[in-house]
Amino acid sequence: MAWGFFHEIGRKIIHITILIVLAAYFVIQNSLMDAGYNAVLAKQVALLFLVALLLTFLVLEYFRLELGWKMPFFSQFIRPKEQNRMYGVIYFLSATIISLAVFDYKIALAALLMTTFGDMVAALIGKKYGTTLIYRNKTWAGFLAELGTNLIVGFIILDSIYVILGMAIVATIVETMVDELDDNLLIPIFSGFAGQIILFSL
Repeated sequence: MAWGFFHEIGRKIIHITILIVLAAYFVIQNSLMDAGYNAVLAKQVALLFLVALLLTFLVLEYFRLELGWKMPFFSQFIRPKEQNRMYGVIYFLSATIISLAVFDYKIALAALLMTTFGDMVAALIGKKYGTTLIYRNKTWAGFLAELGTNLIVGFIILDSIYVILGMAIVATIVETMVDELDDNLLIPIFSGFAGQIILFSL
């Protein structure tokens, strides 16, 4: 079936459900801290939950890629280029674990939300209204829509205008420049790293 606007919407809806994973992480961490556990242990347990979830998806991907098992419903939202390689959720979960383990809380959250909403808006606006290409198959409409979305996310979560601008610009450029590499991994790590370095330099 040709990849179209409907499939892109379905794919992005699936990606938004990843926010439930983030919510579960913070619930686990905060519940343990409320129960008297120290912050370091609470964070480690919450990260282990994410690793367990990642391992679960890796096992499912083993069945899909190695044994040819087709996942009900989800199969129709897998892009043609992902038919024979790992699904984006694997990369996003990996980036989530890295971001939450390495970056400050707000920077990690901003990087992950820029990945979720910025990428979603860029894809949908670009496919619906994009006519002028900026790089390969990426359009100016998608680029500007993502930049605006990333800035909004930044202003909601972050405190420093320099960190906001740095992360939003890096996230938008990375999403625009990559095609074969998975942006679910690259956007949060690159933008989070940029935000952390800017924060340290202030």
